[in-house]
Amino acid sequence: MKLVTFQVHSPVGKFARVGALHNETIVDLNMAYQRMLADEGEAQPSRLAAAEVPSSMLELLQGEVSAMNRAREAFHYISGKGHSVHGPDGETIVYDREAVSLLAPVPHPPLLLDFIAFEAHIAATSKKRGQPIPPEWYNAPVYYKGNPLTIIGPEDVLLWPLQTKKLDYELELACVIGRKGRDIPVDKAWDYIAGYTIMNDFSARDIQFQEMACRLGPAKGKDFATALGPCLVTPDEIPDLKEVAMVARVNGEVWSKGSFGTIYWSFAQMIEHVSRGETIYPGEVFGSGTVGGGCGLEMDRFLQPDDVVELEIQPIGKLKTKIIKEN
Repeated sequence: MKLVTFQVHSPVGKFARVGALHNETIVDLNMAYQRMLADEGEAQPSRLAAAEVPSSMLELLQGEVSAMNRAREAFHYISGKGHSVHGPDGETIVYDREAVSLLAPVPHPPLLLDFIAFEAHIAATSKKRGQPIPPEWYNAPVYYKGNPLTIIGPEDVLLWPLQTKKLDYELELACVIGRKGRDIPVDKAWDYIAGYTIMNDFSARDIQFQEMACRLGPAKGKDFATALGPCLVTPDEIPDLKEVAMVARVNGEVWSKGSFGTIYWSFAQMIEHVSRGETIYPGEVFGSGTVGGGCGLEMDRFLQPDDVVELEIQPIGKLKTKIIKEN
C-alpha cells in the first residue's frame, strides 16, 4: 500500500485522516473498514473501526501488524467499488486526489533520527574539511536527533530560514518504525519497518558548521524543517531496496543522482544499533542520510529564494518543496 495522511476541508474545520492511494483516488481506511464491518453485520462498526483501524497515521502504526493487516483488508475490500460506496451513515470513503490536501505521511513522529550512512557522502564532506573519514564511522551507524515538530509535507512551502546564505537540500530515503522493540538483532530488524518515504533534511550549512565547531549539533542549522512524503510505501511494494534510484531536481534541472544500493549501513543495522538498550516505538522516522552527491554542499551549489526542489524516489513518488523568502 501507499499510505498517506490527507486533509479534508469541511464546514466545521479541517480534519486529517489516514488513507491509501488507489490510482487517482484516496481511500479513507478507517471509513473503508467501517463499511466492511457494517456489511458483515457488525452492530457498532464505527466504534470497532476506531480501535482496529484508527483514522490517524500514528495511531494506525501503533496498532502494529494487526492494524496494518486490517487496513490492507479494508483497502482491498473497497478499492474495486469506486466512488459509489459510502460509509454506514453516508460518509465519503473514496476521495479524488485533487479534492484533498496531502500532509507529511507521519505529521508528528515521536522521534526523528537522521543517520549518515552513505560512505561517499561522508567522504566528500570530510574532504572539504581537509580530513579523512573518521575511523569511528565504521564502528556503528551514527545519527543526530532532529526536530519532529517541524516536519513539513509535500504541499508545504519552506520559508527561508535564519538569514542563511547556504540553504541546502539533502536527498534521502527514510524508514518508519512499525513495531515496538528493544535489543533487536539485525536479522529480525526488517520486520520492524512499517514502510518507506522520501526525506529532505534541509540544512543551513553556514549555521550548521558554526555550531558544530563547538562539538555539538547540528541543531539550529537543521531543526527549522524536514520534509517527508508524499506517501509511506509498505515494504512489499519495494522488493529490492538496492535497486532504488534517487534523483534531485532544482527548478526542473537534475542536480543529484544516486542509488540506494550504495549505502554502507543498512536500515536493519540502524535499528539494531538504536534499539540496543533502548526501546524504539511505532512512528519513529529513521533517515538514511544523504546519498553520495545528494546535496548542494558536495557541489558548492546552494538554493535560492523561489527555487523548487523535487526529490524523486520510485515507487514512492516525488517530494516537492518551494522555497519562499518573505520581504
